[in-house]
Amino acid sequence: MKTNILKNLIPALVLTGMTFLYACGGSGSASSGDSTSTATADIDPAAKSDSKGLGRFTSVQIGPIDPAMAEKGQVVFAAKCAACHKTTDQKIVGPGLKGVTERRTPEWIMNQITNPAEMEQKDPVGKALLAKHLTQMTFQNVTDDESRQILEYLRKNDSK
Repeated sequence: MKTNILKNLIPALVLTGMTFLYACGGSGSASSGDSTSTATADIDPAAKSDSKGLGRFTSVQIGPIDPAMAEKGQVVFAAKCAACHKTTDQKIVGPGLKGVTERRTPEWIMNQITNPAEMEQKDPVGKALLAKHLTQMTFQNVTDDESRQILEYLRKNDSK
């Protein structure tokens, strides 16, 4: 009886071990064939970037800070963003957002708010942020207008 159990168990263990090694990249090879992983590792997510990111927003016109829009943005931020982000340097789940409007373009910020999954899969800065903070930003059902209001609130915060 023990022999039959061992005969069935050994192939299963070998298959499990091989699957684990394959999944973990057990070849020991230094190159994964993905050239973007090295490029992403070289990106400092805190550095200034002129990228517009990936999404609908390709051109966002900004002028002087609109106080009414910033006030609406503060309300939206409190409801949909504040559980993971502070407008200071303090990290909660996601990074602190102090100075974000000085490091990122308006288009990038609005695309990150409305298209976080694609941004963190394909945008070099988004990928670097995901690698650093180890948590993917979830879409919070923010409308285009709300994302613009949040941008205005972040601009006001950064102007202080």
